[in-house]
Amino acid sequence: MVGTRFYFDVGNYATMLRLVRAEADRARRRKLLAAFLVGVPLMVTVHAICFALDPLLFPSLRRTEVREPVFSVGHARSGTTYLHRLMAQDKRFSVVLMYEMFFPSLLEKRFLRLLFLADERLFGRRLRSRIDAVEERTFADTNDMHRTGFFAAEEDDFLLTWSLGSGFWIVLFPYLGQLDFYHVDRWSERKRRRMMRFYKECVRRQLALNGGGTHLSKNPTFCGRVEALIETFPDAKFIVPVRNPYETIPSLLKMLQTSWALQGRDDRLITESLRILADQSFDSYHHPLEVLARHPEIRSCVVDYRELVGQPAATMRRVYDELNLEMAPEVAAAIDASRGQGHETTHRYSLDEFGLDPQEIHLRLADLFERFGWDDEAEEGEHTGVN
Repeated sequence: MVGTRFYFDVGNYATMLRLVRAEADRARRRKLLAAFLVGVPLMVTVHAICFALDPLLFPSLRRTEVREPVFSVGHARSGTTYLHRLMAQDKRFSVVLMYEMFFPSLLEKRFLRLLFLADERLFGRRLRSRIDAVEERTFADTNDMHRTGFFAAEEDDFLLTWSLGSGFWIVLFPYLGQLDFYHVDRWSERKRRRMMRFYKECVRRQLALNGGGTHLSKNPTFCGRVEALIETFPDAKFIVPVRNPYETIPSLLKMLQTSWALQGRDDRLITESLRILADQSFDSYHHPLEVLARHPEIRSCVVDYRELVGQPAATMRRVYDELNLEMAPEVAAAIDASRGQGHETTHRYSLDEFGLDPQEIHLRLADLFERFGWDDEAEEGEHTGVN
C-alpha cells in the first residue's frame, strides 16, 4: 500500500518557532518569523497535496517496491561522499539529486524534470545557467569542505526537510541541546514509525521517478537510526565507512563552525553546539556497529577510509562481494579510473582548535583504535582529507 499522508513534525515546529521568537538579532528574527509563520506552512501544504495526489496520478507507483536498499552510514568526514559517488556510477542504483530532495512528491519531481528538459531543448539551458550561478554563490564558502551542488547526488535525509525531521535544519538552527534529528532509534515507537514510513514513501517515489533500481543512500545522520532502518527495510544492506576520529571529529566541527560563523551566530551558542556534536560523535562510531552486530541476518560491511582512498577498486570489489552484489565490467573500469580523483579538501582542522582531548577520544573508542590500528597514526597537528 502506498502512503499518501505527508509527515510533519509538529513538536519540532513548535520548538523552532520558540527559538525564532527568542532570537536576539532583530533582522534575523523578522526574516525567520516570516519563513516559519508563512513560508513553511505554505510549502508544507503544497507538498502534502502533491504527495496525496501521487498514487492517483501515477498508478504505477503502487507497483513500485523498495527492495534491498543500500545504506552507507558512518561518521561524517569518513569518506561517505566518495564511496557514495563511486557506487553511483553503477546504473543499477537509484540516487536522489539535491534539488529533488526538497520536492518529495513524484508529481513535483516529474514536473521539474520536464521543466529542465524544456529549458535544455527550447531555451538553450538558460534556466540551468542561472541555477548554476546561484549554486556557485551559495556553496562558494563551503565547497572546499564538502563539494556539492543542486544537481549532485546528496544525503537523502534532506527528503525530510519540509517535514522538519532532517538534520539539514541544524545548519540553520545550531541548537543541538533542544533539537534532536539524530537519535531516532531512541524516539517513541509511534513517532519513529510515522517518520520512517514517510521516508520509505519518499524513497518509493524516487525509484518510480528513476525507473526502478536499488536505492542507494549515504547519510552520516543515519548512524543514529540504523535500528529504525532495519525495522523499515528488513532486507536492507549496510556499508559502514570508518576513519581515525582524530581526523573526522575536528573536521566535522570545523565545517559546522564555519557555516554558523558565516551566519553571524553567537560564539557561545556555537561553542555549546560543537560540544554536544563532539559528544554525539562517539555514538556515530559505536551505534551502527552495535546494531548490526545484533542483526547478523543483515548483510553489511565495514570500509577502512585508508583502503577506500588508497585502493578504491579493490575496496569496492570487496564491498560488492560482501553485500552479494555483482559488479559489472564497466563499473569496475570506472572505479579503477577513479583512483586519486576523490575530492581532496584543503581546509585545515586540529584537535587543539576545538579543545578536544586525544586521550579521552582514545579511551572512549579504545576498541576501534585497536581494531583499525589507529594508534599507529599521528594524533597531533593539522589534517586534510577526502569527504
